[in-house]
Amino acid sequence: MTEAKKVSLVLEDGTRFEGVSFGYEKSVAGEVVFYTAMTGYPESLTDPSYTGQILVSTFPLIGNYGVPSDELKNNINEFYESNKVHISGLIISDYSAEYSHWNAIKSLGDWLKESNVPGIYGIDTRALTKILRVKGSMLGKIEFEDDAIEFYDPNAENLVAVASTKEKEVYGDGEHKVVLVDCGVKNNIIRCLLNRNATVIRVPWDYDFTQEEYDGVFLSNGPGDPAKCGTTVENIRKAIAMEKPIMGICLGNQLLARAAGAETYKLKFGHRSHNQPVLLNGTDRCFITSQNHGYAVAPDSLPADWEPMFINVNDDTNEGIRHKTKPFFSTQFHPEACSGPVDTEYLFDEFIENIVKFKKG
Repeated sequence: MTEAKKVSLVLEDGTRFEGVSFGYEKSVAGEVVFYTAMTGYPESLTDPSYTGQILVSTFPLIGNYGVPSDELKNNINEFYESNKVHISGLIISDYSAEYSHWNAIKSLGDWLKESNVPGIYGIDTRALTKILRVKGSMLGKIEFEDDAIEFYDPNAENLVAVASTKEKEVYGDGEHKVVLVDCGVKNNIIRCLLNRNATVIRVPWDYDFTQEEYDGVFLSNGPGDPAKCGTTVENIRKAIAMEKPIMGICLGNQLLARAAGAETYKLKFGHRSHNQPVLLNGTDRCFITSQNHGYAVAPDSLPADWEPMFINVNDDTNEGIRHKTKPFFSTQFHPEACSGPVDTEYLFDEFIENIVKFKKG
């Protein structure tokens, strides 16, 4: 048995946690954030929205159901949300090297080693999460002995350019042509569109998709600061002028808002969980949603012809916007979930219905 190697997590305020390595043994730096989901670590670790981040799981036991296969269906990974692990590092309380699941082919630790991503267990994640809740998301670094590194702020660069596809790709051959602006898209967004008779035209974040022949535009999730995606915002403005249906998710909500003329801002510690309650504006309908974001839309900055669509019940932050008369809307949460609840997947149906209505004139 390999001897456990000691490793440290150091926060920018000087706080230090000592733990044991179970992943790849290299020092890394990034933004330390926490998520409260109890399950779904294969999906979370492959979510491009976590690019540049050291992820802390508040659920104490991780790894007990291993990691699934990486088989493809419709030319995308069937059980992952992208084709690789996107987090910079993983921090957990207790690691289960033994795993049991019908679809598991390897342990979480082996997967992290193959992906060159460090992992630490034996950390008091309750204490760590309390620090992040009080002080907000912080810069941090996972350090091994004799491998000292500097702190690194991933939000200082355009992470969308890192996470986005590099070239146009087409999925399916459905009736409805949907341009998917890939800012760091999750695979289940593509699956949900394919399941609704769509041809998905996936394009890079800075691609002028208005030159394509399409029936609707889908703005994906993704990492980092929406203010750094000026090219995308300009293309969305052109799409708004064309009046074809638009739907956005997560970062897509923020980009649509900025294209409409609104402002965005950084949240103290973000929303990363499977149990965020949101209220449909103007109703008593509440939904439990999956979320992963560190920025939000300032609703007071929305122009007069736009309005909030959903509101977070916990902190009253914006959870979606819509145009008052045209077929444009977006959500800050993830209707496609994966992992998480699928209470709001019906919004994909509304997007397709908007396309059908538009095509009929």
